[in-house]
Amino acid sequence: MTKAEIVTKISEETGLEKDEVLRTVEAFMHHVKGSLAEGENVYLRGFGSFIVKTRAKKTGRNISKEQTIIIPAHNIPSFKPAKVFMNQVKENVPVE
Repeated sequence: MTKAEIVTKISEETGLEKDEVLRTVEAFMHHVKGSLAEGENVYLRGFGSFIVKTRAKKTGRNISKEQTIIIPAHNIPSFKPAKVFMNQVKENVPVE
């Protein structure tokens, strides 16, 4: 499902104009990205958590040049679904 499809479905269900829904969805994504960039996790009860994980420094290889490189420690965004969400996906239960 794409962002456009999500906007269309929300617009149909709520009766709001598509441009209003699009602005809302984009504002939501903007604030989630901003919070994660600042190192702050985002918790949505019943849905899941957008969290920042720290990857440790590690050694990698550049195979084409046959040299060892050091990959520094860095943060990455991650999503951890809520248990209710996980169970719905596992059991193929449609969301109402």
